[in-house]
Amino acid sequence: MKNAAFKLAGVTLALSLAWGAQADALRIAADPVPHAEILNFIKKQDPKLDLQVVELTSGVNANELLANGDVDANYFQHLPYLKDQEKALGKTFAVAATVHIEPLGIYSHKHKDFKTLPDGATVAVPNNATNLSRSLFLLQSQGLIKLNAKFTDPATTLATPKDIVDNPKKLKILEIESPQIPRSLDDVDLAVINGNYALEAGLSPAKDALGLEKAEHNPYANILVTTPQLENDPRIKELAKDLASPQVAEFIRQHYNGSVIPVATPQS
Repeated sequence: MKNAAFKLAGVTLALSLAWGAQADALRIAADPVPHAEILNFIKKQDPKLDLQVVELTSGVNANELLANGDVDANYFQHLPYLKDQEKALGKTFAVAATVHIEPLGIYSHKHKDFKTLPDGATVAVPNNATNLSRSLFLLQSQGLIKLNAKFTDPATTLATPKDIVDNPKKLKILEIESPQIPRSLDDVDLAVINGNYALEAGLSPAKDALGLEKAEHNPYANILVTTPQLENDPRIKELAKDLASPQVAEFIRQHYNGSVIPVATPQS
């Protein structure tokens, strides 16, 4: 009976310890590529930081998860998108770290350059306000369209197709859900694709894009986001430190070959 009692007590203690460990886990919602891959690298580098990586699927709003307390932080978005989400959700979040840039790119399965683009060509772009505007600025930088002169700063002024004042090739802009755009490549002339979705689709932004955002002065760096209540949590501070480390920057540089660019500067 004593042995049975000790065994029962041991099982109870083990379950309690397991529950405690689970409660202390830092739950981070992240896109599979590259965000979850970077977090899983950190899990190996800093095992004392108990990370629980929650990979996002299409249609799941990671900011709603964070606002509802289902996760402790998320890592998938840039600041202009976050600001738009704060307005939409009526919530205030906190930026804990600025990590990397995924240059937005223009891709095609039908054309090798913009010179062969026919009049009336179709262009798939993201349908959310910030990335739609970002796409139009990218198309403008490639000389394909011209926006109203009042649109000077892509980080603070959101353009829409109605703001195009010059469209020499009469491009038809098709607004599509960002994760679905890679699947549209066979059906459109051009597709403007976020870096993470391009990587998931087997595209190499640095090699395959006909046009690519510049990394310099790019306002769309991806960030670690949490709530004001958790902003000073030691686990969040530790993860922010890890994400800004030279080791993570080197992992990004080696693993993504210029398709994902760390914000941290190279070590001499």
